Amino acid sequence: MKPIESKFAAQLYTVREELKTDFPNVLRELKKMGWAGVQISGLHGYDPKEIASVLDETGLGTAGMHIPLQRLTDDLEQVLEESRLFHTCDIICPYLPQEYQNAEGYTLVRQSLNEVARKVADQNVRISYHNHNFEFKTLINGKSALEYLLEPSETNAILAEVDVYWVKKGGKDPVSFIRLYANRMPIIHLKDMTADERETFAEVGTGNIDFTAILRWGELSGVEWYAVEQDVCPGNPMDSLQISLDNLRKLVLSLA
Repeated sequence: MKPIESKFAAQLYTVREELKTDFPNVLRELKKMGWAGVQISGLHGYDPKEIASVLDETGLGTAGMHIPLQRLTDDLEQVLEESRLFHTCDIICPYLPQEYQNAEGYTLVRQSLNEVARKVADQNVRISYHNHNFEFKTLINGKSALEYLLEPSETNAILAEVDVYWVKKGGKDPVSFIRLYANRMPIIHLKDMTADERETFAEVGTGNIDFTAILRWGELSGVEWYAVEQDVCPGNPMDSLQISLDNLRKLVLSLA
């Protein structure tokens, strides 16, 4: 089994503004910081071959790619080419436009993502879905739309990329919720929540989510990457990522 520290990845949405200025240098700085990998969330106009070259240069792994639903259905061959360049087998649908946020829309999304998953299965590519909290507002067959999309069954090829912050924001206990997806979640999103009335984004280990329990579960349940994302940071996002990584390393010591 890989050491857990070699599974920590920075979700690049956290530093999206910095990437627009100098994507390659941000990658180099993240490597120096100690991250084992990054998760791609848009290329901001850069040539994928250039970014792939810097990933190879630094030795950063790619903890999957966030790809909008429309690109998955309309531009799949180019997406697959990018996945090969970045040496990742994980493609994740990161969000759904509002018109899909209803029972009919989720039904169509589940069908579409399963069709994509079938098309790429022979290329050793996996399709996952990343949640927010809006999926908990719609019920399908007595369950939340998120549980419907991620249903662990032989007929559903959609894997989970659960974002623990959004699960808590949706009124669920993250540790209990993720248990449904043992060995069906190659990547999990670690994101903390402030322990005050704002319940907003926080550096991992500074809020009210139990990451020790999440890491313990992940190491027993097939998690290959722990991707840290912070949608909004109080200051420099690179500083926030440093705090999260430092705190994760301290948590690892408590797992021994």
